[in-house]
Amino acid sequence: MNPSAPQKITWIIGLICGLLGILGHFTQVEFISEYSFTLLLVGFIALALGTTLKGI
Repeated sequence: MNPSAPQKITWIIGLICGLLGILGHFTQVEFISEYSFTLLLVGFIALALGTTLKGI
């Protein structure tokens, strides 16, 4: 298994979801705080799949 760099859009989506998840954990934002763990998990999965699978 050779990890590769994810495409730029995958990296941006993962980064935004992860940052919103962290922000929602530490601050009180209505929608984001309810789903902070889910957003963080989606961001991590997007980055993990982007480096594992080629072309994502």
